Amino acid sequence: MANCGCKDHINNNTEKENEASDSLTRYPDGSVKLRNPHIQLMDQDILYHIALGSESHDLIEMFGDVKFVCMGGTPKRMETFAHYIMEEIGYKLPTGTTLMDISQYSYRYSMYKVGPVISVSHGMGVASIGILLHEMIKLMYHAKAKEPIFIRIGTCGGLDLEPGTVVISDSVVDGLGNSFYSMPILGKIVKRPAILDKKLARELKALASVDDPYDTTVGTTMCAEDFYEGQGRIDGAFCDFTETDKMQYLEDLVKKGVKNIEMESLPFSALTHLAGIRAAIVCVTFLNRLKGDQVAAPKEVMNEYQERPQKLVARYIKKYLQSKGRLSSFDGHGSIAVKSPRRFKLVQQESQTFE
Repeated sequence: MANCGCKDHINNNTEKENEASDSLTRYPDGSVKLRNPHIQLMDQDILYHIALGSESHDLIEMFGDVKFVCMGGTPKRMETFAHYIMEEIGYKLPTGTTLMDISQYSYRYSMYKVGPVISVSHGMGVASIGILLHEMIKLMYHAKAKEPIFIRIGTCGGLDLEPGTVVISDSVVDGLGNSFYSMPILGKIVKRPAILDKKLARELKALASVDDPYDTTVGTTMCAEDFYEGQGRIDGAFCDFTETDKMQYLEDLVKKGVKNIEMESLPFSALTHLAGIRAAIVCVTFLNRLKGDQVAAPKEVMNEYQERPQKLVARYIKKYLQSKGRLSSFDGHGSIAVKSPRRFKLVQQESQTFE
């Protein structure tokens, strides 16, 4: 029997599938293409929750040079990261200026831009980060940013890991062990694969230093939809299970390779994958869940822990920019650029309207 060349056939099919996927999510120049035909028909696309608009602001001028979108839970953490990455990549602000919260009029998220890096807060939980991801992906589309990389910088509960351990996610599951993001759309459940860029995870892990006074590991992350019962905690207002039940569940997660638990990885991995955007998640553990439920470390210790993922991500960004000859060679993008004063005022007013 002649050799059917099955391996070559599979490889060819995989390449064709990748090319087909790329054509759905990227234009030939590498800029982001939306999987939504309705956006192009709109007079203006208002990015309501970050107080920007496609016709009120010159988004190409403001964000066209963006390569990295880094997001984390709190406004303060991402402001701190913005200042940190500014020092690391040698970005200099014009004399007499300071870093500006670009989304200050939204009162929902905070966003800073440092050269080719955006630092933006995403709030807590699946719904909050999902809203931000829709608008950040659309922002990259309107800005014509080429092949942006999204990185979530977060905190988490570790499983059989020492507090302060850095965890790089290479896969994500929900509380039932499913590797997809499930949500009801028009009365039907839609399941979207939760897939991260494993190559990016390996590249980040390779930058962990033997001189770091903490461990950096790679593994599966569980995304919970709740901080208390959904993560098996017994210290919430309600609890219908025992300590023994909790420990059995957590130990089972460890056996399945789950390294940590947090609350945003599922939509983050699913929506970036759907958009064809390379993405990674780097978190630090605040506690070992096998030894307790409450975060009890002193504030100064917690602050130092939060710097650890930032350092690793900064190493990656710095190395990437060096390899491309872009370190300290910035062209002034990032200040507010207004297309239409009337629409600019309207967007601000609309974003400020909240109950």
